[in-house]
Amino acid sequence: MITVSNLSIQFGKRILFQDVNLKFTNGNCYGIIGANGAGKSTFLKILSGEKDATRGSFSMDPGERMSVLSQDHFAFDGLTVIDTVLQGHTTLSEIMTEKDALYAKEDFSEEDGIRASELEERFAELGGWTAESDAASLLNGLGIETGLHTRLMSAMSGKQKVRILLARALFGQPDNLLLDEPTNDLDIETVSWLENYLANFDNTVLVVSHDRHFLDSVCTHIIDIDYGKINLFAGNYSFWYESSQLALRQQSQQNKKAEEKRKELEEFIRRFSANVAKSRQATSRRKMLEKLNVEEIKASSRKYPGIIFTPSREAGNKILEVKGLSKSVDGKVLFDNVNFNVEKDDKIIFLSKDPRAMTAFFEIINGKIKADGGTYDWGQTITEAYLPLDNSEFFDTDMNLVDWLAQFSDDTSEIYLKGFLGRMLFSGEEVLKSASVLSGGEKMRCMIARMMMKNANTYVLDSPTNHLDLESIQAFNNTLKQFKGNVLMSSHDHEFIQTVCNRIIELTPNGIIDKMMDYDDYIHSDEIKAQREKMY
Repeated sequence: MITVSNLSIQFGKRILFQDVNLKFTNGNCYGIIGANGAGKSTFLKILSGEKDATRGSFSMDPGERMSVLSQDHFAFDGLTVIDTVLQGHTTLSEIMTEKDALYAKEDFSEEDGIRASELEERFAELGGWTAESDAASLLNGLGIETGLHTRLMSAMSGKQKVRILLARALFGQPDNLLLDEPTNDLDIETVSWLENYLANFDNTVLVVSHDRHFLDSVCTHIIDIDYGKINLFAGNYSFWYESSQLALRQQSQQNKKAEEKRKELEEFIRRFSANVAKSRQATSRRKMLEKLNVEEIKASSRKYPGIIFTPSREAGNKILEVKGLSKSVDGKVLFDNVNFNVEKDDKIIFLSKDPRAMTAFFEIINGKIKADGGTYDWGQTITEAYLPLDNSEFFDTDMNLVDWLAQFSDDTSEIYLKGFLGRMLFSGEEVLKSASVLSGGEKMRCMIARMMMKNANTYVLDSPTNHLDLESIQAFNNTLKQFKGNVLMSSHDHEFIQTVCNRIIELTPNGIIDKMMDYDDYIHSDEIKAQREKMY
């Protein structure tokens, strides 16, 4: 258990949050949300001891151990993979080191024998005899094969290191676990493994994530950093989002009677509780949402961008025809003999075990690179807008945002351009910022504004949620669900895929898997799993 008492943090005159009093208890997983810059990661760093609070304190119960997901990918380059994980349990690691040193002594004394006996007892209590097999099991579950366990960390790729550092954090069943964006760079199978692991984790978890499906799957509570305060809510992210939106609507209806508002909130809680109870992602650890006090539900201060896609013309019957398309990179086949037709109103998620396959496919059909073989043909009525994975070339300029957006518009009037930037939450002096100094999230919002101006009827989106905060992801998601046109996209965001797409195409070195089916059903289908094994 972690107890936070009167905690405040302030940078100069800016107060991130103040007077925070919370208890995080065993058996619960707390998802930490808030706008960019609200202080989510800072809060975790205070609890881990990496940063000092301006005022207040936190404590753990006596004897408890805290584990933190390391963000430094080079800190353990001198260690083997298995030792990196084992050293995640610092107490056990120190005991092992002291034991080895004692047994290596040439003049092993009676006093050394007594000390060794004490260490052996503590070693057994901490699960030392199964430590290596436990660490290996974690690594295998996270996709790090046994053959890699004795290799040096310096030989691992960035994506492999992410998994190894996650195993290090999870090792030894810590009493308190702090995870900052743990799903970054994880594939579908590994995220699913982590969801199941945390759903059955008996101790305390605090997690920052932009993955809504992950937050819904593992969280029993939401910690919302808003209005300079940190508030605790029972339930998962979807419940928090829907209830905060309901509270916002009620807040705007000034004349609504208090009793009517209360009844509406209570009915919402009952409906949502029933939906969650039936959900595939529901876990036995989730609290009954009926227990939530309706007075706790408050409108959020966060702003959602106004993403609106309005096609200038309706697409005809021919959208895109692909015949025999193939592509290799550095001698490795990304995909081969790809054949399919895009039908009207298709919203397709493209998958592959090699993420380069989707990017290469999108670049080919948008004329950026050439295929090794095959053809593609867009219908005459199709106007497409492309969101590339790498947008850096668009921002290699010192132009302000108004002038930057003007490059892509027939109407270059300032009022018109500022209207689009305003929808993307750029207001006042912000529209005069240099394009070259934007953050990753700001660049993505500019690229979305650029796409909105095209009034396309088909969108090709390569990882559209990259760098976006939860508010932008939610707004983008809602827009694509309602969009009357075609979408071709890649994504690691489970909720985005599940709620937008009606068709799945997996690119493999031996053709494609093409299914009109629900994404959840696709990833859980034994038949599909068997088919995938044959295709790679």
